[in-house]
Amino acid sequence: MTIGTALTHSATKALLLGSGELGKEIAISLQRYGVEVIAVDRYPNAPAQHVAQKSYVIDMTDADAVKSLVAEVQPDYIIPEIEAIATQALQEIEQQSDITVVPNARAIQLTMNREGIRSLAAEQLGVPTSSYAFAETYQQLEAAVNSGIGYPCFIKPTMSSSGKGQSMVKAPDQLQAAWDYAKQAGRTDTGKVIVEGKVEFDFEITLLTVRALNAEGQVETYFCQPIGHVQQDGDYRESWQPQAMSAKAIENAQNIAKTVTDDIGGLGLFGVELFVKGEQVWFSEVSPRPHDTGMVTMITQRQSEFDLHVRAILGLPVSTELQSDGASAVILGGVDGEAVKFDGLAQALHVQDTELRLFAKPEAFVKRRMGVALATAKNVTQAREKALKASKLIKVTQ
Repeated sequence: MTIGTALTHSATKALLLGSGELGKEIAISLQRYGVEVIAVDRYPNAPAQHVAQKSYVIDMTDADAVKSLVAEVQPDYIIPEIEAIATQALQEIEQQSDITVVPNARAIQLTMNREGIRSLAAEQLGVPTSSYAFAETYQQLEAAVNSGIGYPCFIKPTMSSSGKGQSMVKAPDQLQAAWDYAKQAGRTDTGKVIVEGKVEFDFEITLLTVRALNAEGQVETYFCQPIGHVQQDGDYRESWQPQAMSAKAIENAQNIAKTVTDDIGGLGLFGVELFVKGEQVWFSEVSPRPHDTGMVTMITQRQSEFDLHVRAILGLPVSTELQSDGASAVILGGVDGEAVKFDGLAQALHVQDTELRLFAKPEAFVKRRMGVALATAKNVTQAREKALKASKLIKVTQ
C-alpha cells in the first residue's frame, strides 16, 4: 500500500459521505495514515467536517450532486457513513472509474434498504431471521400482521437509522399510528414498511466483523468480541464488551456474520446485529461500516472499530484483540437548541478509568446523541456503572 501526501498532487483521498460522530472517528483514523479526508454532509459543521482537510454540504440523495462532487474531488475511496445516499450514482462511479466504493456499491444498495438485506439474508442465504413482511399500504400491513406475524410486532421504515420511524405494536389499535410514524420519520419514504415478528431472545448483540487482507494478501474474516447493548426507542443508549455468550452461540453468530458478509464482499468493518437465545442466533441487520454500539471499542480494544475499518480499507493488518472489559453510555442533548454548552466534564472524568467523547454537533435535540462516556473495569457490570455515572454528570445547557 502506497499513500501520498495530503493536500499535494500525490494525496491519497477519502471522500466521506456522511460526517456524523462515526465519520469523525473514521476521519481521525484515516489521517493517522496520512490520508486526505473530504467530509460531506447535508448540513454544515457536522462533526467530521471539524477535523477533515476539506468539507462540502450537498444533498447526498441527489445523484447528480454526488457525481459532480466526485468528479471535482477525484477521491481514491468513497466511504459512506449513512444510508441515505444516491446508490445508483455510486454504482456508476464504481463501474466507470478506479475509485473504490467501501465496501462496494452493491453493499450500499443492499443495506441502505431493509428490504434488500432481509431478502438476501433470509431468502437467498437462508440464515435464521424473525418472521417478516413488506407492506406498501396500511391494508397490506394489517393483513400481514393478522395472517401470521401477530402481536407484538415491530413496524419500521425500510430506510432509516438510529431508530427513526420504528415502533413496537402490542395491539391492533396501535397499528395505524405505527404505520403513520414509519411513513413520516424514515430517512426516505421508499413506499414500503417492514413488519417483523417479535423474537423471544435473551439479549441482542453487535458482532463487529472485519474483512481484511492477511499476511498472504488473501481476504480473511476477523471478529471482535460480541458487544451487548440497550436500546430505547430503537436507538442505542448503552453498550458493553464483551457480552457473555456460550461458545456454541458465538460460533453460530460468527457463522451467520461470515455468511452474510462473504456474500456482500469488499474490505472493511461490518456491524452485524443479532438476537441470541441460549445457543440459538437470529440475524437482524448489517451495516457496512462502524456501528454506533461499537463506540465502546474506543476504550476496550487496541484497534477501535474505526481503526479496523480504515486499516482494512487500506489493505493493512488488523487486530481485533480485546484489552479490557468496558462500556459506553450515551450523552443525550436534553434540550433543543444551537451552540449548547457542556458542564460537568471534570466531575465525569473523576470517575475512575473513564473517557469522554463530545461530538460538537451544531444543534442539540432532546434525544439527540451529543456525546458518549466510556469506561473500563474488571468486569462489564462495573464498567457499565462507571459509564452511566460519568454520562449523567454531563449537563447540556443553552
